[in-house]
Amino acid sequence: MTLLVFIGSLLGAMAIGVPVAFSLMFCGVVLMWYMGMFNSQIIAQNMIAGADTFTLLAIPFFILAGELMNSGGLSKRIIEFAIALVGHIRGGLGIVAIVAALIMASISGSAAADTAALAAILIPMMAKAGYNVPRSGGLIAAGGIIAPVIPPSMAFIVFGVAANVSITQLFMAGIFPGILMGISLVMTWLIVVRKDKIKALPKTSGKERIQATGRALWALGMPVIILGGIKAGVVTPTEAAVIAAIYALLVGMFAYRELKPRDLPSVILRAAKTTSVIMFLVCAALVSAWLITAANIPAEITGYIEPLIDRPILLMFAIMVLVLIVGTALDLTPTILILTPVLMPIVKQAGIDPVYFGVMFIMNNCIGLITPPVGVVLNVVSGVGRIPLGKVTVGVLPFLIAETLVLFLLVLFPDLVIVPARWLY
Repeated sequence: MTLLVFIGSLLGAMAIGVPVAFSLMFCGVVLMWYMGMFNSQIIAQNMIAGADTFTLLAIPFFILAGELMNSGGLSKRIIEFAIALVGHIRGGLGIVAIVAALIMASISGSAAADTAALAAILIPMMAKAGYNVPRSGGLIAAGGIIAPVIPPSMAFIVFGVAANVSITQLFMAGIFPGILMGISLVMTWLIVVRKDKIKALPKTSGKERIQATGRALWALGMPVIILGGIKAGVVTPTEAAVIAAIYALLVGMFAYRELKPRDLPSVILRAAKTTSVIMFLVCAALVSAWLITAANIPAEITGYIEPLIDRPILLMFAIMVLVLIVGTALDLTPTILILTPVLMPIVKQAGIDPVYFGVMFIMNNCIGLITPPVGVVLNVVSGVGRIPLGKVTVGVLPFLIAETLVLFLLVLFPDLVIVPARWLY
């Protein structure tokens, strides 16, 4: 009954249009009332405790780094570099989108920001070269969702705090699955683009490639500094976020000279708005998380899925299907915050590696960003590329299927995540 009260109050509040953060607080209040322990101080104390975490400082700095990267010309140089490398191949602009998405993912960790930058630059180029525009938009959306899987990832930070799992280990474990997602997109793109009458870009000379690499060198140095510092144990993820923001600021202002002092207030304001939304969600979710534990809801759920506890792969399949369904209706951060406290006790009881589960959970949630009806990243591509949302939804389908197949491949073969993660860590 407690589970029904929790789900009913949460979904009921969301169904009438209450924002997710307030819905989380509301279901917490309903749970307290149902258990006969209503106390407004519990809400205030848990919200304050939720925000008072040093690790969460990484979120505003990584968001700021992403905004500075896009405003300071780093994104543009990365795309130019990818064009110089593979732009001349048949279907090369699609491969450019994927390569650029992988590089940018290792800098900003924001699916929406990366997708917006890629769509703004590449969709007009792809339309001019004769590519199917909705399919091109779908590819860019599918490439953009790799950002939260490859470190630095705000999604991993939020999950790590909510699940009490090492964020550094999550970062290292996300690298190989993110690359697999990119490979699956390249293979799918090369299959679907065969019948298109497209015009390849002229092949760049060796000199032009060297020049493009030189122009992108400052931008390409950013992931090396972030990941290298974390891997070497020199900096924590939070410290790496601060370094990333300072590096993006200095490169944008003094190396590329595209970021002007007058631009800084608007850049900082955009970063602050995004940070405030995420942090308020985190605070509200931790109220619900505390009450979920107090109400013993994980034990109640475990009772329903007890036959699967001794079969970790079947349990993972069941959880992944559940998260895929939830992801069609909820954005990335709310899904993480709502489901993590419910699922983690079950995962631990089944003996599933929490880091492995975290990577799979975030991958699954990222796929939700390109599934209707919510599909946040689809909306970004539709708005920036001026493509009707329905057409983008059709265009993304082959790539959505490819990334879902990668997800279930990793469910069947967990060592594809665990072994590279251990080696990197």
